[in-house]
Amino acid sequence: MYVAESASSNPLGLFLPFILIIGVMYFLMIRPQQKRRREAMEMQNKLGAGDEIVTIGGLHGTVVAAEDDVVTLEIAPDVVVRFARPAIARVVTRAAEPAAETETEPVAAEPATAEEPPNPVVDVRKQD
Repeated sequence: MYVAESASSNPLGLFLPFILIIGVMYFLMIRPQQKRRREAMEMQNKLGAGDEIVTIGGLHGTVVAAEDDVVTLEIAPDVVVRFARPAIARVVTRAAEPAAETETEPVAAEPATAEEPPNPVVDVRKQD
């Protein structure tokens, strides 16, 4: 009988597809996520004063101080905020890295005939 033969088949053959699915999920989903998390923690641990960063909320700022789990950022002149270290999404430029030098072509001396137009942005706040 065919039914009796299928009942006595190897149980490993029954679990092999599940084992393969778990293995594929590990290599395609879990392992890359762990790698990204490890890289983010390494980047956050290397933060130092002067680094320009972007938070997970999209706020751009410069690191003033980095403590154990808090990073102090300057987001505008004399505006300082504190963020949790995991809230730092990426580093735009490091303080220790020199700025990328761009090669400039020599500009021929041209007579300045036209004046620069005035800036259309005007600060209308009252000074106290």
